[in-house]
Amino acid sequence: MMVKELSEMTLEELWQLFPIVLKEYNPEYPNWYRTEKEKLTEKFNDGTMIRISHIGSTAVPGIIAKPIIDILMEISYTTDIEQITDTLKSMQWVLMNYMNKPIFKQTYNKGYTKYGFEEKVYHLHVRYTDDWRELYFRDYLVEHPEVAGEYAGLKKQLKEKFEHNRDAYTDAKEEFISQYSEIAKIQYGERYKP
Repeated sequence: MMVKELSEMTLEELWQLFPIVLKEYNPEYPNWYRTEKEKLTEKFNDGTMIRISHIGSTAVPGIIAKPIIDILMEISYTTDIEQITDTLKSMQWVLMNYMNKPIFKQTYNKGYTKYGFEEKVYHLHVRYTDDWRELYFRDYLVEHPEVAGEYAGLKKQLKEKFEHNRDAYTDAKEEFISQYSEIAKIQYGERYKP
């Protein structure tokens, strides 16, 4: 039987192939991040990339997470978007989605195959440099293990409910993430202001 290419699959088929999986923290996550960071830094060392950060639960030691390394790559407002897209594609990054309004966002992935996940899976979030809440939320969880524990508990509950619906899983976490991101921004001030 021939296996469909990812581009031929429906959203429901993709969700079946790539369910929500939560794993205990892997101490190799920071190394996985550093490997990709070095490659990206080398390619975009011309002033295109302003800041690169490991975000998401794999950036929080000790917390359960989808074993996907989330990377936030902030770029200059003068960046040629077509050129950055072409360069990332040449580096085997697959463009998952693109939004230009109300704000510019691109998301790429690496590690998804028509047979399922590879050992190492990445999401690359490309945005213009700004005061992104993901940075504050990450720092808050690192510095407040009790809140990180609450978040882990919420994720376990939601995984049971939405194992094959990534959008619903993500949407259901939104209130918690927003609440603590706002608290973190107040506590940390303009820590990430460009």
